[in-house]
Amino acid sequence: MYKNILVPVAPDHINDCEAQLDAAQRLLAPDGNLSVLSVVEELPSYVGSYFPKDQVRESIDRFDKALKKAMPSDNIETHVVSGHPTNTVLNWANKNRVDCIVVASHRAGLSGLLLGSTAARVVRHAKCSVVVLR
Repeated sequence: MYKNILVPVAPDHINDCEAQLDAAQRLLAPDGNLSVLSVVEELPSYVGSYFPKDQVRESIDRFDKALKKAMPSDNIETHVVSGHPTNTVLNWANKNRVDCIVVASHRAGLSGLLLGSTAARVVRHAKCSVVVLR
């Protein structure tokens, strides 16, 4: 059983994380913490200049509300931050002493095999246990 589990969820998969949450709940110790993290990618500077200054903050707030609404339990902590998905998940896990990450691996096409997915990079670089759901 794990005491501190992280479930990273892509903003466009907020409503498709039931399997991750179910697996995380089964792995969670009775007094453990379950956190869901969604990462909003920052706009590149050459694109960001065309949007209002607070566009990223508004996106984070909107996703945070949607994420809280999608969670089946009030005992699940939700967090929405901006950054690069893989690096942000790994840094957040290290900073918050996560001992298990439950990540979904979406079946990618050929480009996913060549470029690698966020799940694959998390598996390779995480300093804790990682459970990958397909």
